[in-house]
Parts: sequence; structure tokens; C-alpha cells
Amino acid sequence: MRIYLYILAGITSALLGWNIGQFFLTDLGLFTQFPEITLFPCIAVSLAFGMVMNEIFISNPTRPKRSFQTAQKPLLIALGLGILSGLIAGIISQILFLPIISVPTPIVRTLGWLLIGSSVGIAEGLSWLWYSMEAGSKKRFQQRLKTSVIAASGASFAAAIIFEIIRVMLGTMPAQFKGVEDPIGFSILGLLLGGVFSLTNSPSYLAALRAGRGFEYRDIKPDIKPNIQPDTKNHDQDSELPTLNQSYPYINKSVLSFVTPHDSLNEDEIEEGLSISLPGNQTITIGSSIDSTISIPGLPPHIADIKLENRTALLIPDKRFLYAIEINSVRTKSRKMIPLKHNYVLTFYTIEGDEINEEKYYRFVYYNRFLDPQA
Repeated sequence: MRIYLYILAGITSALLGWNIGQFFLTDLGLFTQFPEITLFPCIAVSLAFGMVMNEIFISNPTRPKRSFQTAQKPLLIALGLGILSGLIAGIISQILFLPIISVPTPIVRTLGWLLIGSSVGIAEGLSWLWYSMEAGSKKRFQQRLKTSVIAASGASFAAAIIFEIIRVMLGTMPAQFKGVEDPIGFSILGLLLGGVFSLTNSPSYLAALRAGRGFEYRDIKPDIKPNIQPDTKNHDQDSELPTLNQSYPYINKSVLSFVTPHDSLNEDEIEEGLSISLPGNQTITIGSSIDSTISIPGLPPHIADIKLENRTALLIPDKRFLYAIEINSVRTKSRKMIPLKHNYVLTFYTIEGDEINEEKYYRFVYYNRFLDPQA
């Protein structure tokens, strides 16, 4: 569905931009002697608008009002870059079309389309900074921007080549078919841009756990020290010993990371509303042990594993504590691996003695698609 939405948005945006350009050229008579100066900015702005709006709404499909509010700054960026790059492309094209220079038309058109495509890629990449918290990672933002520009430029170049082949084919057809050359060409441009953006703009987090109820409070307890003597040969007398457990739920930051930074005193502390980015191919452990990937006080030392592999996630309960785990409010009854799906709610109850505490539990919501940390 995602790729179809992108392709539809690309084709619609390209044709809309072309029609707006025709309105300025034919009805208003704006730069009729230099059509590219009018046409290219209209198409660049329309494509940039379309790609940015499509990505925002796909990332947050159930909140259109919020999406409109989020889209204000990204659309302003798309407007400015579209106008600027479109004018540059149009002016360069008109200069190269001059008889004195006499550059072949296919080369000029390809260069112009490359400028349009790269501007759409820049607009999409830069505007992403304002509508997704994921862009808070400088490395991820730079990677996304670079990928968007390269992909959009490649799609534009491919569209230009295909368009020139179609022009040659239409040259052997009746004259009435020549009037649809431009709409066909820009439709191909929009189609390819939509296709590549549907791939490059896929959510980077294939899986995530969003902390829910149970993480809104912190159970303060003194840290428990291991009952061992310090090695004075290798450590100073004042050096602290590692703790067996902590008084707050936390993640192993060498394996996991939060989607967004938070203001807690502890960088590894899990708080309600935070999303934990899960690795692509790895098994993470959940329990109260300090060796757990996700450590939560009050749980058994090991209560379950989540195995992530090939875009799938499997919950593997510890057979000793099946009664302390719920999936979508249904208590687990066997150690059989449970495939996790988007929006599945995982509940882990704390245990006191051999009994579970029904009033004290921790919940996660599992996500694996359309993950927008701001949603």
C-alpha cells in the first residue's frame, strides 16, 4: 500500500504542477517566450509539496489535524527550495537553448529534470527534520538527506531518459499525440520519484517497544551490592562495585537505544511514552537481572526473550513465569513462541514470592510499521 500511495502522490503532484504552469503561461501570459522559467518552478514546488505531505500523512495516518499542523514548516521549506531550484533549472535551460550555445535539447531537458529531482530530494530530506523526532540523530539525518538527494536525482535522470525514448516513439505517431508529450513525461518523473521515496523513506525502525503503564512511577530502593570482596590488586579501595540490580527500569545502551533523547537523570532509564528502538537481527532478554537487555525491578531475573529476525519478532516466554505475562490482555499458557504484530500490548507482572502482584505491572506496545515517534 505504501508504494502505491507514493506513486499516486508523485503522478498527481507532477500533473498538478504542469497544469498550474500552463495556467500561468496561457491564461496569464507569464514568460511565454521562456516557458521553462515558469513551468519548472511550478513542477518543482508541486512535487516537493506532494512528497512531503505524503510522507507526513503516511507516518501519522490517524491524526490528519496533527499532520496539517506538523506540515507547516516542511511545506515552507518545500516552497522555497522548489521556487529557487525551479528558477535555476529554468534559467539554465533557457541559456543553453540559445542559438549561440546550441546544446542538444535532450541534454538540456535532462539537466533541468536533474535539478528538479535533486531539489525535491533536498526539500524532503531537510523538511524531515521538522516532522520526525528520529531526525534528532545527526548521523541518521545526514544519511536520510544524502539518500533522498541521490535517489531523487537518479529517478529524475531515469525519467529523462525514458521521456526521450517516448518522444522518439511519438515522433512516428499522428500529430495529435505530440500534444501529450509533456504530461506523459512529467507523469513518469512523478511516478519514479514516488517509487524511490517509498523505498528510501521507509521507517528506519523495523521494530520498537513503546513504554506504557507502569513506567510512570519510580520505585526507589537502595542498590544491592554483590557479596564479594574487592580485588585490591586491580582496583582502588574506593572504587564502587557493580550493582546486581537498579532501583529503576533501564535498557542496556550497548544493545538498545531510545528513539528520542529524554531529560531523565539516568540516560538508560525507561519512562512512560519513550520508544525503544530494537535491533534488526538479535535476541533481547527481559527481566530484573543486570545482564538483561531490558532490566525491570520486581520482575523475575529472566521472564522472556524477544527474538528479532528478518523483520519478524517472536516473544519467547520463560516457562517458569508464564503466568506473569499477558499478550493483549490474554495470559500466556505455553512456552511456544508468539509472533508479535503491530500494536500488540505486552504486559509483565511483578512477582512477590511465588505470587504475581496484579496491581503492579509494566506494559509495552510493540510497533513495526509507520513508526513516527511524534505520533
